[in-house]
Amino acid sequence: MMQQHKILMVLTSHDAMGETGHKTGFWLEEFTTPYYAFKDAGATVVVASPKGGTAPIDPNSEAEDAQSDSTRRFDGDAELQDMINNTVKLSDVNAYEYDAIFYPGGHGPLWDLAEDSTSRQLIETFYYQGKPVGAVCHGPAVFRHTRSDRDEPLVKGKRVTGFTNSEEAAVGLTEVVPFLVEDMLKENGGLYEKADDFTSYVVTDGNLVTGQNPVSSEACVNAVLALLK
Repeated sequence: MMQQHKILMVLTSHDAMGETGHKTGFWLEEFTTPYYAFKDAGATVVVASPKGGTAPIDPNSEAEDAQSDSTRRFDGDAELQDMINNTVKLSDVNAYEYDAIFYPGGHGPLWDLAEDSTSRQLIETFYYQGKPVGAVCHGPAVFRHTRSDRDEPLVKGKRVTGFTNSEEAAVGLTEVVPFLVEDMLKENGGLYEKADDFTSYVVTDGNLVTGQNPVSSEACVNAVLALLK
């Protein structure tokens, strides 16, 4: 059990898929699976977003073929639904109160969290305190501007993964997204790794944990939990 641990999960506030007219947000299963894993391990979880208030769920992640045990549990969990509608504003978060930070994906983070200075400072604070920093699928977009204490990209020289260029092509959004996660991580000097498209793959390098895609969410949170033991 890890009763004493307090986890910060950060969701996007962004709900528009570029100029397409389609909605986006966070990917439900990439949030619910880690959330329940933390909660079932005895942790307290706080959910934050850049704007606070309601964090938008990507409608595609509510489709029947995207459902899992954790999303079905969410459907009957009024308390968690209320948390999603009343997220803490990111600028009100004190990093020192938490033991780990975790970023679910969905395409929303590419627009807001990747560019958010508050998020960037939080990640850097957690990282240099030696606390686990986890991100899955499009979540690693949050490392676009994070810096090391040598003022280099935080991911430089570190093993990382994230949504692949070929996975983005498979979902038809290569020309819509503001940048490709795989390309960005490589450009920032990350030692990018991947498995076959849409298979689970997670990399841990020190206290940095990244997962490749939606099906990596369970293994990703388990890797974070392992660092907390």
